[in-house]
Amino acid sequence: MRTGVIARKVGMSRLFGEGGRHMPVTVLALENCQVTGVRTKEKDGYVAVQLGMGKAKVKNVTKPMREVFAKAKVEPKKKLMEFRVDDKSVLEVGAEIGANHFVVGQYVDVRGYTIGRGFAGAMKRHNFKGLRATHGVSVSHRSHGATGGRQDPGRVFKNKRMAGHMGQVWRTQQNLVVVATDPERGLIMVRGSVPGAEGSYVTIADAAKTRPHKDVPKPAGLRVKADAAKPADAQQGGEAKS
Repeated sequence: MRTGVIARKVGMSRLFGEGGRHMPVTVLALENCQVTGVRTKEKDGYVAVQLGMGKAKVKNVTKPMREVFAKAKVEPKKKLMEFRVDDKSVLEVGAEIGANHFVVGQYVDVRGYTIGRGFAGAMKRHNFKGLRATHGVSVSHRSHGATGGRQDPGRVFKNKRMAGHMGQVWRTQQNLVVVATDPERGLIMVRGSVPGAEGSYVTIADAAKTRPHKDVPKPAGLRVKADAAKPADAQQGGEAKS
């Protein structure tokens, strides 16, 4: 089981496939997604990898967290999350995961914090039909109607679908297909929509209900810096011609 990653939802766009057919995609960006800690079975009782993403101002980071980042020798991060992994997928502290962690055609699960809608009625929150527009109904056309019985049971059952707070909960969109990746810019494009508003943080992990893709890098797809990817002669400016 590999680790997932933390990404930022840039927004939605579209890509064109064969025959000119377009598909809606969500663009997710990886911004300095680094390993900030490792949990071991001997010390913590479970095996996991702690990842951090984004760059936070030092003044906005508490002193205990500053020590955590200083020990890991990484810059302060805006977002921290843990991902359970197996013993073979543990990464070194400070390693940076890139967009090449996922491959085109792979199924992934994206988890995000949904957009808050405030206090919503039953029609908007639960897609209720509403009351009739004629035959004596007045003022309460968008109400949810009866909520239970009379003397028996004499109460409203728990989890009854009624008006209330809508949104601002964790939701997971499963089995989304990765249609394109851009390792240089750290972009991952998945088909369809994902939970959350633009600019919010989401997690991307291998799909739990499908078999892992055969071409995924193990234990993880680490980001390769542009300078390291160039040949040695290119870094030195090439040989001088006579």
